[in-house]
Amino acid sequence: MAQGRAGDPDHGVELLWREAEREPRPGLSLRRIVRAAIELADAEGLEGLSMRKVADRLGFTTMSLYRHVPGRDQLVDLMRDEVLGEVLTGAPEEGPGAEAGWRERLAEVARQGWELRGRHPWLAEVRGSRHLPGPNAVARYDYMLGALTGTALRPSEVIAVIDLLGRFVDAEALLLAETRREERRSGVSEQDWWGARDSLYERLDRYPTLTRLWETGGWDHPEDSFTFGLRRLLDGVEVLVRERERERDESRDETSPESCPECGTPLDAAPSGRPRVYCSRACRQRAYRRRRADA
Repeated sequence: MAQGRAGDPDHGVELLWREAEREPRPGLSLRRIVRAAIELADAEGLEGLSMRKVADRLGFTTMSLYRHVPGRDQLVDLMRDEVLGEVLTGAPEEGPGAEAGWRERLAEVARQGWELRGRHPWLAEVRGSRHLPGPNAVARYDYMLGALTGTALRPSEVIAVIDLLGRFVDAEALLLAETRREERRSGVSEQDWWGARDSLYERLDRYPTLTRLWETGGWDHPEDSFTFGLRRLLDGVEVLVRERERERDESRDETSPESCPECGTPLDAAPSGRPRVYCSRACRQRAYRRRRADA
């Protein structure tokens, strides 16, 4: 039975990368199951997602779904890769902003990821380190890595920066998802809930720093937390990029050969191993004539 393969990661890879099975077809198909699951998660979050609910939404039995996907975990991986296909997946030289610098590219990718999680808040709830990536996820990751490969960053730093950026987007989106879940559960908006906490605010005036910041507009943010955090994160990456560029330039200066004093051409090592003063006999003769004229 398909259910017996629910714990098989290799089978999950086959499902994610088997493009033909994800094309529309008459009757129940893997693509129809995935789309129905996405609609359900958009409305109820991941806590509202189950194989039974997806089957009910499609008008089939739960066992019918298991003929196409072995379990809920594999379904979530398929859902994630499906919605990641809504954003750019081309290489940097092919996608929008190809002429922009690395910072502009990464900022655009991060904003796209943020907007995607606004449409599908449950994406941020996909937690854990063993969710298999599909073709859309890998293409997007490759695009992001490509934005930094032309910089002086070390390969390990390129990967670390992209992973850090992804965690930042997910953390901000998770807060949004949790807020929406609480609003859905309680029927009370976040603003109304906190606005009714007078019993708490009455006790806060004993904390001087908190009180001073409150009275001077500390919570009147000029921009949303995502925009603020993204700018500060990229500021830090830019400092590292410039540091690596400086190190690279200094290394080149230390290893660069001496130049010909007549024409500025870099000097190659002489076959005899003795240091060369001029790049050619003509430059040496010009220098000799100049010394004679100055004498």
